[in-house]
Amino acid sequence: MNYLNLEEEKVLPVVSELNTLLADYHMYYQKLRNFHWNITGENFFDLHEKFETLYSDARIKIDEIAERILTLRFHPMSNLTDYIEKSAINESSTDLNDQKMVEETLFAHGILLKQMSKVLKKANDIADEGTIDLIGAYIRELEKSSWMLNAWSKNKNEKLKASVSS
Repeated sequence: MNYLNLEEEKVLPVVSELNTLLADYHMYYQKLRNFHWNITGENFFDLHEKFETLYSDARIKIDEIAERILTLRFHPMSNLTDYIEKSAINESSTDLNDQKMVEETLFAHGILLKQMSKVLKKANDIADEGTIDLIGAYIRELEKSSWMLNAWSKNKNEKLKASVSS
């Protein structure tokens, strides 16, 4: 691995955490496809489009995570059985209402963000700047998507906390 300036045995913990993130993203992707296909009701148009946007983004990230693992000179996990076993994100029912779909999506975001933090910690331990850069951008994007979904699900009377001025 001379071109990466990383030692193979030190990279393995990063790869392991990236494979878990890959499994999580696969399960998240399928959850979003389920919601996209099965959303009904007055919020159909908004959420049908939003779920498509989210799963399209997840599909790109799945490929980028797998390619990062390959760049680190390891094979990415690639079997559905392994994804189901490894992921902390569970499948969802097809008959959820819009609020529950958004709630489950936000819960999955929490799992993804937690796993991304684990990847970052392992990558920081070995100064793996490529992985740090990739995952840092993912965190920023997912936090913004989470904020937007959370805002959608709030009651109109709920307010944000006031900023403290110095």
